[in-house]
Amino acid sequence: MSAKRSVLVVDDEPGVIRFVKINLTLAGYEVITTTNGEEVLPLIESMKPDIMLLDVFMTPITGFDILVELRTFSKLPVIVFTARNDIGKTAVQEGANGFISKPFKPDELINKIHEILDAAENDGQAGNQPTWREE
Repeated sequence: MSAKRSVLVVDDEPGVIRFVKINLTLAGYEVITTTNGEEVLPLIESMKPDIMLLDVFMTPITGFDILVELRTFSKLPVIVFTARNDIGKTAVQEGANGFISKPFKPDELINKIHEILDAAENDGQAGNQPTWREE
């Protein structure tokens, strides 16, 4: 892979953003971050990330709101990540390609990103192989 893959990380907790950014940068990804749900769709349009990590419990715009709107125009692979491990199936029904619950180990997250990106490339589109991890 010649160009770095980019990941948009959306979470309203700056500590989570820092943790994820450090680990994804060390794994060779370009990382774009925001804590503001209103910035997400414009960032997707301008930065064209390869995949998005999306927390769903944010205000005033929730991750589910973002996901529903995103699916009206894009098949960008999305991994929902949140502390509630009971919403994996709901996240996939709303259009996510995968789910991982917080807290997670960095290698779990990186493996999930690889899995979703590989599935999207092999299928020629995102969303065909939804997956989630429940504790």
